[in-house]
Amino acid sequence: MSNEEKEQKFQEQIDSNGHIEPKDFMPEGYRNNLIRQISQHAHSEVIGMQPEANWITRAPSLRSKQILLAKIQDEGGHGLYLYSAAETLGISREEMIEQLHAGKAKYSNIFNYPTLNWADIGAIGWLVDGAAIVNQVSLQRTSFGPYSRAMVRICKEESFHQRQGYEIMAKMMAGTKDQQAMAQDAMNRWWWPALMMFGPHDTDSPHSKDAMKWRIKRETNDELRQKFIDKTIPQAELIGLTVPDADLKLDKKTGRYAYGKINWEEFHRVIKGDGPCNKQRISHHIKTHEKGEWVREAAQAYKQKKVKKEQVLTA
Repeated sequence: MSNEEKEQKFQEQIDSNGHIEPKDFMPEGYRNNLIRQISQHAHSEVIGMQPEANWITRAPSLRSKQILLAKIQDEGGHGLYLYSAAETLGISREEMIEQLHAGKAKYSNIFNYPTLNWADIGAIGWLVDGAAIVNQVSLQRTSFGPYSRAMVRICKEESFHQRQGYEIMAKMMAGTKDQQAMAQDAMNRWWWPALMMFGPHDTDSPHSKDAMKWRIKRETNDELRQKFIDKTIPQAELIGLTVPDADLKLDKKTGRYAYGKINWEEFHRVIKGDGPCNKQRISHHIKTHEKGEWVREAAQAYKQKKVKKEQVLTA
């Protein structure tokens, strides 16, 4: 078959809601788009462990500490699933990590903001993981098989994370005036960065057109953002939190909320490395990666020894 015929068959497979598997033919643009998206997703999961890990030793109770530890462990696992999915496309984990450290690969803008108090842990769980769930539920139907299957387990665990965050916020809003003020302050600081997580408006996104054509994405950035807003505002109102948007207005006919302008200048500035914690996040990741080199070397040596032993036994 010619390349043109292969690409036509590839698109027909996608248009019929079929999955593309690693050994199937795929255009180079499709492969590169997936590597960019999946590696960015994996980096986000791993970097996202940092702002929460900062509060493990300061959690207000043993129960909350146990829950936070379980959540952070989940995020590390999500990163491993996603790195593994990306590796099926022909890129190594070492390459992806190197790209992250060199600033060539991105991760979600949201993880470059500091966690100033315990309410921020609630806001991350409820808003950040809530936004992630909206996006990842859609990705369960993505056209690339390994990515789609990884999302099934990840979504189940993310739903636990969101409930954990909402519980923190609800308890604080049922507490003292100082606790309520702390929760509202966290809401004010995390609301807009959470909306930015879905990415720029589709007309401004350089990857959206191809991602939609190839069904890597099933819904646009703006559609996913609207879903998140419509779902989250009633939750905020239920526990007495105010959404920091003076232009917020419910359209009773559609049941959807109109919302104010997002500060995309801030988004691009943070993505390019000028956020409050960009340097800290990458520096910590590099330092930890270097410290863990002996573990990787030991694991590789054990693997090689095991392979040699099996070769001897089967000879």
